[in-house]
Amino acid sequence: MSGQRPEPAGLYGSDASRSRQRRAFTGGAVPVAVYGLGKMGLPLAAVYADVCGNVTGVDIDADVVRAVDAGRCPVEGERGLPEAVDRLAGDGSLSATTDATAAASDAAVHVVIVPTLVEDDQPDLSALEAAVRSVGAGLDEGDLVVVESTVPPRTCRDRVRPWLAAESGLELGEFGLAFCPERTMSGRALEDIRGSHPKVVGGADAESTRVAELIYGEITDAEVIPVADCTTAECVKVFEGLYRDVNIALANELATLAGEFGVDVTDAIDVANTQPFCDIHTPGPGVGGHCIPYYPYFVISEFEGETPLLQTARHVNESMPTFTVESAADALAERGRDLADSTVAVFGLTYRPGVDETRASPGVAVAEELADRAETVYAVDPVCTSAPPEGVERVSLDAIGARELDLAVVTTAHDEFAEIPWTAFEDLVVFDGRRMLDDGDTSHPVSRLGDGVDQN
Repeated sequence: MSGQRPEPAGLYGSDASRSRQRRAFTGGAVPVAVYGLGKMGLPLAAVYADVCGNVTGVDIDADVVRAVDAGRCPVEGERGLPEAVDRLAGDGSLSATTDATAAASDAAVHVVIVPTLVEDDQPDLSALEAAVRSVGAGLDEGDLVVVESTVPPRTCRDRVRPWLAAESGLELGEFGLAFCPERTMSGRALEDIRGSHPKVVGGADAESTRVAELIYGEITDAEVIPVADCTTAECVKVFEGLYRDVNIALANELATLAGEFGVDVTDAIDVANTQPFCDIHTPGPGVGGHCIPYYPYFVISEFEGETPLLQTARHVNESMPTFTVESAADALAERGRDLADSTVAVFGLTYRPGVDETRASPGVAVAEELADRAETVYAVDPVCTSAPPEGVERVSLDAIGARELDLAVVTTAHDEFAEIPWTAFEDLVVFDGRRMLDDGDTSHPVSRLGDGVDQN
């Protein structure tokens, strides 16, 4: 925002009219700090900056901070984000720093969106604690703290609120606290933040909910849904991931039975889903990314109640890379060849098409297992920038046609794989774990995950 900024003002506990508070926020009189400038944090900071023109982004990575301050986008693969960062840094709406406490001292709204990792099936809240304690050290009366990081239910009540109080010497009522879960997908974060889905807000008290609803009413064009409290909002986010993990596990378990059924399970699922009360997901070689594989442990590990369904779903989904390798080995054996003597190409290391993310990726797990069982393993992925697993050689899509292959395993449905040079290979067996190949795409024999129809 160019020109002189208005005098800073807080919204929590303000007796100004709603319209005046909205104008203060959108006019830059309510300084905002966003803690965490990663794949979700930087897009969120950019949208906040676009709306209010007065945002400081905070990150522990000095290279990230320098890039953002210079108008360069350190996050790849997000449509429109490089242009937004360039414009917003250029006009002064967005700046960045590594000094979280200094940023907190200047801000009236604090948005925390740092990662929650899972180590040994236990949620690791150390990044959240560090960020929140830094916020607390600079917290003033009238400030609102918003947590967007996905966390176990009760985190705001049992951890964030005490951390803030301990560092600031203030109590809830002097400051506000709300949980407002991010509901975005990599590759389309700006679009999602601005209005693809309703925004959920839940405060530690009624005033926190009110202010969060006011703020996000300006951030998003979608509906803003206030819920009873922070814990309810935390549950909303976690439940979304749990639903998908359990549903995918159902689809995957059905896929493992396809041979016994003697049917194409995916065809049956598609037709079952024409009934409005059925919504079975699509089977695949596993569940990857930084969300769905981890959220079940926010419940399994944090609460004393029994969770047999969540644990079973995790077991099923974690077993799918091995099932994929076994199925591919069976397809080879049907043609008189042994996986141990074969050269294999794995097409896809990232967990999603078009997104450079390999955390918990089934493609990586499949490549690792094949490296232990096959003679030679190549990995082809036009999106992935990470190194392949040990024992796996990276080969470009342009170069793979010059290699002699016995088996191709498709684990990610990248658009670029429409250009796989199938005609360059002789006597190749294909296992399609993502059902991306149509009849006629290749003359080689193709086995598909979940297809139990006898091809003989």
